[in-house]
Amino acid sequence: MDTEAQHTERDRSSRPSDSEQPSDPEGPEERSRSAFAGRIAAWVPGGRITLTLLTLLLFLLLLSTFVLRPFQIPSGSMERGLRIGDRVLVNKLAYRFDRRPQRGDVVVFDGTGLFGAGDYIKRVVGVGGDHVVCCDREGRVRVNGQSVDESEFLYPGDRPSTVRFDVDVPDGTLFVLGDHRSGSSDSRDHLGSPGGGMVPVDRVIGRADWIVWPFAHATRLDRPDAYARVPDGDADAGTGDAQRPAGADG
Repeated sequence: MDTEAQHTERDRSSRPSDSEQPSDPEGPEERSRSAFAGRIAAWVPGGRITLTLLTLLLFLLLLSTFVLRPFQIPSGSMERGLRIGDRVLVNKLAYRFDRRPQRGDVVVFDGTGLFGAGDYIKRVVGVGGDHVVCCDREGRVRVNGQSVDESEFLYPGDRPSTVRFDVDVPDGTLFVLGDHRSGSSDSRDHLGSPGGGMVPVDRVIGRADWIVWPFAHATRLDRPDAYARVPDGDADAGTGDAQRPAGADG
């Protein structure tokens, strides 16, 4: 037997044909992107690690600007639910696309020139067209003739208000109160000021949806059921004088 011929046949059979050449796992487009990223990483001090961190920071900046914004609770005006130092996430898209704040929402707004300088966080009690009164015979706030049981979120021991008021909320504005009524500066304290203590909707930055810090206190801030039975107000009636003399029992 011709052993040399056998070895030659084996060598030929072990060679891959041209059609069996391994394919390139990266196409020309992927190679181009990789090369471009490599050139940027080489130009940035610190290389790929710095580039990754810069990309992450840019993403967080865009997220904070257009979608979510962290907000630190500066005072006890929203206790018991929100305590001093709590961090909440403010949903900046909550009132986009023709959506408006609803009664019971906790909102962050720019209070400059209204309540003072800076941003504030309060609960929406009345929206445009609502008639808000304090108080009924049992000491509860009434909205459009419906008494509201706020015990679910009101600070323990607090009354709904020690300040009596009887207001019509103009269209495009909000009547807001803190949950810790005895420790909150809110719409009640500015009834005689320009604007009547109302917050224009276009001053609202967003809705506080989550407590994210501290972790032990982290929770979602759902809209309470307290205002579910309140009927809609008359938007046309809320365009005049925002304040009326308070009646004997609201």
